[in-house]
Amino acid sequence: MALFQYKARGTRGDAVEGTIEAASADAAASRLMEGGLTPVDIGPAKAKNDAGGELQRLFPQRVGTPDLIQFSRQMHSLTRAGVPLLSALTGLAGTTRNRTLAQTLSEVAESLGEGHDLATALSRHPKVFSLFYVSLVRVGETSGRLQEVFQQLAFYLEREKTTRDQVRSALRYPLFVLTAIAVAMVVINAFVVPAFAGVYGHFGARLPVPTRILVAISDFTVQHWVLLVMVLAGTVVGARFYVQSDEGRYRWDKLKLRLPLVGPVIYQATLARFTRLFAMAQSAGVPLITGLSVVARALDNRYVEERILGMRAGVERGESLGHTAAGSGIFDHLVLQMIAVGEESGTIDELLNEVADYYDREVDYTVAKLSAAIEPILTVVIGLMVLVLALGVFLPMWDLAQATLHHG
Repeated sequence: MALFQYKARGTRGDAVEGTIEAASADAAASRLMEGGLTPVDIGPAKAKNDAGGELQRLFPQRVGTPDLIQFSRQMHSLTRAGVPLLSALTGLAGTTRNRTLAQTLSEVAESLGEGHDLATALSRHPKVFSLFYVSLVRVGETSGRLQEVFQQLAFYLEREKTTRDQVRSALRYPLFVLTAIAVAMVVINAFVVPAFAGVYGHFGARLPVPTRILVAISDFTVQHWVLLVMVLAGTVVGARFYVQSDEGRYRWDKLKLRLPLVGPVIYQATLARFTRLFAMAQSAGVPLITGLSVVARALDNRYVEERILGMRAGVERGESLGHTAAGSGIFDHLVLQMIAVGEESGTIDELLNEVADYYDREVDYTVAKLSAAIEPILTVVIGLMVLVLALGVFLPMWDLAQATLHHG
């Protein structure tokens, strides 16, 4: 298979440029025409910088949420305009700036050319397209509502990105302050306290208890810093491995919902994500049991996932969705009430969308208050650190001054 560079025209006369793999130039032209493109010029692709290509293979460009948002919007526009899927994917592969996504779309287009449906072609790239993304695309294909599904996916991904950006923005200042405090403590333990300890030792005075504690901690840090670094690194690596295990991931995801200050934000964001995804699945015509399975795995929280899969088991036994949701222990009264009313009226997707909007507003409000709630705590932490240093460092100086004056 050789790589060819092409220029072509779309069904509406728009210019399309890109690269395509094929056995020959004629085969490349045939593939382009199958995708609804009219070839204008086809030739061997120019060799690019080998070092750059090697780096791209070793360190592939990450496909982020903004890339998927743009792709979903473009697919919505193209499918609404009646552009064939193969033509749309081939054109996007040639114009997408993200090289990893461009390569992925080329492979997806190739899978379509081999006779696979779009969902199956996307599912071959789980690092780019999540299970929920693929599942909704499959529903859109089978129900003939693919353009609506892409529009819903673009809206959902944009809302998710906004929430994550808000949380990161709220935590950026506290994390910066905590990092500065940690660095300051290391500098004080390694350099400041030993210098004062040498001065005090020269006078031979008996040091106060707070100072002796500081000096002991400093001596231990200076003498065993290699061991401390190894223990810290081992703890971080061990924690990462534990969190990646099934049991560790379950316990960590459960703990995240109960963390002070941040926990309520994660909980509300999780409820907003569930209600919006489940409403999308229901409005797209996904069967109830299938929708619960797909949404549970798309929440990125093992604890909530197991609870929702427990709801699915209850529905399979013939229980109502509202009853199983109440028994899961993860939903508040508002969600339970909306689910019960939606079941009775047959408008569960509309009501859950309203609940999702409500929780999105709650997340915005809670995140806005997060920085204001964290700042007093940081002030107290810094104050305690200054107090400890003042007691440990300046008390002996006061005692030495008193002793000098008395001696004089």
